[in-house]
Amino acid sequence: MVQPPSSFIISSTEAENLANSKNLTLPQLLPSLLKSAQLLARPLISNFSVGAVGLSSDGRVFFGANVEFENLPLHHTIHAEQFLITNIAAHGGGPKVMNIAVTAAPCGHCRQFLQELRGVDDIKIVITDQEQVYEPVYEAFSAILPYAFGPCDLLDHTHPLILEKCSNEISLKDEIFEAIKGNEPDLGDGLRETIDKNEEFVGNEGFTAARGSHAPLKSSVVSDTEILSNGFSELAKDEGFAAARGSHAPVEMGVVIDASDLSNGYSELIDENEEILKREAFAAARGSHAPYSGCPSGVALMDCEGKVYKGSYMESAACNPRGYG
Repeated sequence: MVQPPSSFIISSTEAENLANSKNLTLPQLLPSLLKSAQLLARPLISNFSVGAVGLSSDGRVFFGANVEFENLPLHHTIHAEQFLITNIAAHGGGPKVMNIAVTAAPCGHCRQFLQELRGVDDIKIVITDQEQVYEPVYEAFSAILPYAFGPCDLLDHTHPLILEKCSNEISLKDEIFEAIKGNEPDLGDGLRETIDKNEEFVGNEGFTAARGSHAPLKSSVVSDTEILSNGFSELAKDEGFAAARGSHAPVEMGVVIDASDLSNGYSELIDENEEILKREAFAAARGSHAPYSGCPSGVALMDCEGKVYKGSYMESAACNPRGYG
């Protein structure tokens, strides 16, 4: 029975060993992984799962799958090929993509998105929904996008493309945080220390509501002080912790909070979290691929355990710009 992969990346050593165990080359291995890639898909609207697998020039194998979002139009879908390239970009899988296998023909937007890769003419692609393809017939990428219009038509040949390091010259200044143009934000050990503090925070019994607990509550009292706008969520003033808990159950037992409860270092933690998110979003924006619109952007999110995730905007030459994390 086919199982989803345990990770979205297979290391070069593991990929080589897996190919050898099946007496396959690495390009031949890719189609055999497509069924597993499809199991990563979340086609909540179309119910049509697409899987993509790519081999990078450093020997690693990357997965991609389509992700759809309920109550949103289909054009918000993350397509499998875009997921794949974003996965490679986020994990330093460059400088090149060598081979791609995908279960269904890429749409026009995905073909144009792939055109943003350096050396795209050298990429070989196979489209198959068969798990066992011992002699996959790879074609040049130009076979699925002839007479392509892309970055070479609009940009200087030295301009960084997707998978290449980009450093957009942008700056962010306000009363909390200042980033000087040209300096890459370096969080270093400070981020780890703050994450540790966040973990301590969410482990505090008095703040279990902020963790998104689903345990029921019945009554809750808070002061007028607005508390915990620290990236977990904002706790409502008079409605208790129900909103921040993400719980749909009634409240059973609450915690009384006043300003003195924040004198134990958590008020400083709020500021640290805000600064970290700004720095991470700024770093993501600096690495954004936006040479056509000139509008680089980035986003950073913090989950209820204090872990930070970031994403960058990417666009292509021949379609309306869209963002992908």
